[in-house]
Amino acid sequence: MSKVWIITKRELSGFFDSLIAYVMIILFLGLSGSFTWLFGTNVFVIGQASLDVFYGVAFWSLFFFIPAITMRMIAEENKTGTIELLITKAVSDSQIVLGKFLACLILVVIALLCTLPYYITVSQLGNVDDGSVIGGYFSLILLSGCYISIGLFASSLTQNQIVAFLMALSIGIFFQMLFDVIGSGLTGTMGEFFNFLSVRTHVESMSRGVVDSRDVIYFLSIILVGLLGTQIMLSKRNWK
Repeated sequence: MSKVWIITKRELSGFFDSLIAYVMIILFLGLSGSFTWLFGTNVFVIGQASLDVFYGVAFWSLFFFIPAITMRMIAEENKTGTIELLITKAVSDSQIVLGKFLACLILVVIALLCTLPYYITVSQLGNVDDGSVIGGYFSLILLSGCYISIGLFASSLTQNQIVAFLMALSIGIFFQMLFDVIGSGLTGTMGEFFNFLSVRTHVESMSRGVVDSRDVIYFLSIILVGLLGTQIMLSKRNWK
């Protein structure tokens, strides 16, 4: 586990040294804050002490921001050959993948923690359902984990960061929107199946303060598949 943490700290330092972390956090706070408090159907328009508006904005913001921070994680290592340097340090593929995953997840958690003043402010406007707040933030963390694992997998498929970004978006759009659209157009078992595959179904469920084990298993399953896929792609160099 110490090697995983070393890789995690290395990647986190890279984020902050290259200003990626600051740019991501500032943009995330700017977008979420603007639409939560100023524009569109903001908190004052709906007239409720709720963070539902923020969850809706974060739902889409993270969809675009996460591929942007994961696109370089492995693609750049493959291009420069530094991935081979890591292997000489007796680090396994799983440790590399897990370390990079944790670094990205910690960065997203830091960005989400910076939005806690939203909760403090909303709580001054009325009675806030603390259960829905906890469930909402928990769902965003799990959602982020899903898209990070997808982004790492896309990054492991290519040496081009832009291609990795577009591939992550292409895969993510199925979970973000297409499964939801397909499910709403079907009835019966097939409709329920595609609705279950949509991340919106599980995020909205948890944002109501209901943490169902099926929702948690859904997110963890996607994370596991994404990380395993990334590890397999890294292991391909041993097959050549």
